[in-house]
Amino acid sequence: MKGVAMIHATPLPRKHCAGRGQAGLGKGTRTSAGAIVSAASAAPSFVPDMEKRKTMNKLLAATVAAPSIAVLGPYLYALAPKKDASAGSGIVARNAIGSEVTSEGWLADHKAGDHSLVQGLKGDPTYLIVQEDNALQNYGINAICTHLGCVVPWNAAENKFKCPCHGSQYDPEGTVVRGPAPLPLALAHVEVGEDDKVSLLEWKEEDFRSGEKPWWA
Repeated sequence: MKGVAMIHATPLPRKHCAGRGQAGLGKGTRTSAGAIVSAASAAPSFVPDMEKRKTMNKLLAATVAAPSIAVLGPYLYALAPKKDASAGSGIVARNAIGSEVTSEGWLADHKAGDHSLVQGLKGDPTYLIVQEDNALQNYGINAICTHLGCVVPWNAAENKFKCPCHGSQYDPEGTVVRGPAPLPLALAHVEVGEDDKVSLLEWKEEDFRSGEKPWWA
């Protein structure tokens, strides 16, 4: 009897307990994983419609831009250089205080041989030239030195343009007579409209001084 009692009291080997635990755990794991996979496969898939998103972005941009244009439009228009309808693609010249230049008004204050500056194309200072017959020359001379961009003053006593920065000199037509400037001063057409306003237009044809294509065009 004691032997039998000892047999019943002996615990099971650990490997059997571990096996049962592992088997149970494995079965539980497989069941949980299966449930997760099934739940994932049952969930509806969602793929964003990129075309709709692009359309909405464009509509949003247009909604934001419209008020900005409405507010800034008048200011941008006011700052833009004014064009004379009779002068094609040119702009009306402006004097030192920003007023539009008229032929009559200019010639009343500037006599024969005068070279004086106005605001020209792209805002560049440009010389209007009064001829000996007291009429405006049909071209203007850009005052920007072709060496390093200084504004070149007209020296009436020496009848030439002399750059104060590095000594370049140009004759009355803007041709280089002394370096280091490599190129002549740029030209612009001068026209007087029916309203007597003086306009400057781009010079795109041959440079009459050199017979070559204009370097600035």
